[in-house]
Amino acid sequence: MFLGRRLRNPKNVFHAKQRLSDILAAHERFTRGLPDGVRADLSGADLHRCDLRGVNLRQAIVRGAQLDGSDLREGNLGNCDFSGSTMRNCTINNADLTEAVLQNCDLAGSKITGTECFRADFRGAILRDCVLRGSNLRAVALQGCVLTGADLGSASLRETDLSGVNLDGAKLEHAVVRDNTSKP
Repeated sequence: MFLGRRLRNPKNVFHAKQRLSDILAAHERFTRGLPDGVRADLSGADLHRCDLRGVNLRQAIVRGAQLDGSDLREGNLGNCDFSGSTMRNCTINNADLTEAVLQNCDLAGSKITGTECFRADFRGAILRDCVLRGSNLRAVALQGCVLTGADLGSASLRETDLSGVNLDGAKLEHAVVRDNTSKP
């Protein structure tokens, strides 16, 4: 656990010999369609304990990255590819994960409350002991996902196929689970 340790500033983090803050600025320009913009490719990056609050990673490539303990709250993470990344004990509250790809990610212990996850792909992800309270998990791909001990209170799981999902010990109080292919 990373309690008591400060988060790293993106200006002090490097990936592929570039400052993370510069990569994020170029990506912001990319998402705005500016000619000098460059899509962020943070594949394999060591981004553990990074302060990424409010970051725009929409359409970025972050495959196989190490983000344990990072703060991504209020970030625009829509259509971002996090496949195979480790994101244990992250804070991803009030973020936008619309259509993000989180296949085979380890998000154990992360806080993902009040987050928009519409049509996100969590297939094979580990969400053990995650707090997903009040998140919109509508039409999310969860096949093979581990949600043991997760708190899904007041989350929307409408149109979400729960077959093959391990929900042992999960808290589903006030969760909306109608219109599902398979109910827990």
